[in-house]
Amino acid sequence: MLSNASKYAILSTLYLAEHSNEGRKISVKEIAENIDVPSPFLAKLFQQLVRGKIISSSKGPHGGFYLSEKNKNKNVLDIIDNIDGVNKLNGCFLGLNECDSANPCPVHFIVEPFKNNILAKFRDKTIIEFAQEISENGSLIDLNEFNPSLEKPLE
Repeated sequence: MLSNASKYAILSTLYLAEHSNEGRKISVKEIAENIDVPSPFLAKLFQQLVRGKIISSSKGPHGGFYLSEKNKNKNVLDIIDNIDGVNKLNGCFLGLNECDSANPCPVHFIVEPFKNNILAKFRDKTIIEFAQEISENGSLIDLNEFNPSLEKPLE
C-alpha cells in the first residue's frame, strides 16, 4: 500500500520528532545511518518534505533538519499525501483499476475496514502524538538496532 518513499519519509519524520528541535538540527547523513536508508534518496525526500512544510530546515554550519511546533502538529497522512498522494492508499489492494463497493475486487470487503481504520489513525494523530507513543511504548525507529532473527516466526 505505501511506497518505500512514504515509509522512509514517515520513519525519518518520526526520527526527527524524537531527536530534533529548533535548537538541535540533524543532518540527512545521521538520519539515513540510523534508519538504514540511502542518504541521497533521503535528501531528495527531505527536499520534498520541506517544500510541503512537513519538516523544517536551516542552512549553515549549525544547519540541518528539524520539526517546528507547526510541523509537529501535521499528521502522518500529510506525509503520505506529500510523497505519494492519498490515492495510493485509496487504491485497490490487488492493484485493479476499477475497484469500489459497487465493483469490488475479490478481497475488497475484507481489506476496506482495515484500510479505513489505518487512514483514520493516520489522519487523526499528529506526528508528535505518534512520536510520544514511540517513546512511551519503546517502538522501533532505529533500524540499525533491528534484528530480524529475534522475530517470532508465524505459526
